[in-house]
Amino acid sequence: EVSTEDPETAFCTLANREDLNPEEGSIHHCLYQFTRNEKLTENNKLLCEVCTQRHYGPKQNIKSEKYVYTNAKKQMLISLAPPILTLHLKRFQQAGFNLRKVNRHIKFPEVIDLAPFCTVKCKNVAEGNTKVLYSLYGVVEHSGTMRSGHYTAYAKMRSMNNHLSELVLQGQSPQALETEPVKGQWFHISDTHVQAVSASKVLSSQAYLLFYERLL
Repeated sequence: EVSTEDPETAFCTLANREDLNPEEGSIHHCLYQFTRNEKLTENNKLLCEVCTQRHYGPKQNIKSEKYVYTNAKKQMLISLAPPILTLHLKRFQQAGFNLRKVNRHIKFPEVIDLAPFCTVKCKNVAEGNTKVLYSLYGVVEHSGTMRSGHYTAYAKMRSMNNHLSELVLQGQSPQALETEPVKGQWFHISDTHVQAVSASKVLSSQAYLLFYERLL
């Protein structure tokens, strides 16, 4: 489906991306890179039906091999803020003909704001809101290599987010701004072993999957 957007707002976000200055090796930097503005030129030019019709006339008179390609800009932004945000980190890289696991620690926060990565017309964000906040409640970690290893999880036992369904499903705004993570106790789960851990222990893990629930 091709939709026509106002060129003045097509690449605008709910919060200014340029104010981020994300630290390399952080989840903010990963999201910033994933949603960066890309230029499509040379072999990546976009087939433009409007340009083609302007050059060759009505579509029915265009021969199949005659199309006009034009330079363009591309940007992937969030158009609908999910109630649950799942971030999957790519923890492998090509090394010749083999795949190598990436063991680098990626910094991630307990509360993350998706506003710099959301389109200014995000469908389920109230007009005027410049924050889209999420609180961390689960982490999956993998130890080992590409060939073998072990998965463990960190999970937070917390109180229910009472206004979550109203906010997300009915589009209602919360009464007060919530910028703190949902209170609760973190646990480390490895097979049948469960142990209470601190939030700092969770934040130092080599995350493979991150699970956040929406606050705002």
